[in-house]
Amino acid sequence: MLELTMAAVAGTEAGSTAGMLMAEAPSEPGAVLRVGRDRAVCRLATPEDWLFVSRVHLEFRCGAEGAWRVTWLRGSQPEPSAEVRLTVGAPGRAQAGAQGGPLGYGATAELPRGGSGEILVRDRTSPRSLSVGFYHEV
Repeated sequence: MLELTMAAVAGTEAGSTAGMLMAEAPSEPGAVLRVGRDRAVCRLATPEDWLFVSRVHLEFRCGAEGAWRVTWLRGSQPEPSAEVRLTVGAPGRAQAGAQGGPLGYGATAELPRGGSGEILVRDRTSPRSLSVGFYHEV
């Protein structure tokens, strides 16, 4: 099972968890969870006026044998208006094996089996961000 939690933060709300949303999906091949502005397609949706987040921004897909991947889907613009950073392991804690870094526009990263982490989507033009925590339960 993959569990996601999402918190949207704007300006002075830093550290706030108000409006936190959650979603989960079984670790079965073909299972998908999406994050973006389009509520019809995405299980976790941001405010519609947050244009730095694409209609469908992140896609979590379960592959063979229950392995999950996350992809930063390309939007309608050739250059993104956001930065995406992936942290594997507990954010802000020195942890053996913790890894991560920038996730490129259109890139895919494997999520660790039985692991956790965070994906931070940051607006390049304003103090807004989207934090998506993940936990892969085995």
